Amino acid sequence: AVNFIKALQLRKSTIREITEEIAKVQAEFFKKGFACMVPLRLKDIANKLHIHESTVSRAIQGKYVMTPQGTLPYKTFFSTRLETTSGEAESQTSIIEQIRMILAHENPGEPFSDQEIVSKLHERGIRIARRTVAKYREMLKILPSHLRKKR
Repeated sequence: AVNFIKALQLRKSTIREITEEIAKVQAEFFKKGFACMVPLRLKDIANKLHIHESTVSRAIQGKYVMTPQGTLPYKTFFSTRLETTSGEAESQTSIIEQIRMILAHENPGEPFSDQEIVSKLHERGIRIARRTVAKYREMLKILPSHLRKKR
């Protein structure tokens, strides 16, 4: 029974430490939303806490956290990195949110093509392929430009 209680306490402290590290790294996300998500990998958290990557993965599996943006699974805070033209890293989640915002402000009579979205992202310093934009647009459940056009 004593070992069981110690195991539960260790699990609780691991989740708390992971949450504290996520809060430090993703501080801007908590203030401003998904557009400010920073690239973060399980490996980054594991290295800071001196634990194995699989420990982080198991600890966050099926767990949720309440944020100003709603209740989100822990895995939401981890995303792949995409490099910008300045050499900095941008998170996949942030880029998807930028695509959503670009499409939210388009003219319904002349919707942006995937290539035009690529150009707008290039203006913001984000290197991305047209096919990747199409994949992210599909993830957002947004139709292609020829099907979004309002007459």
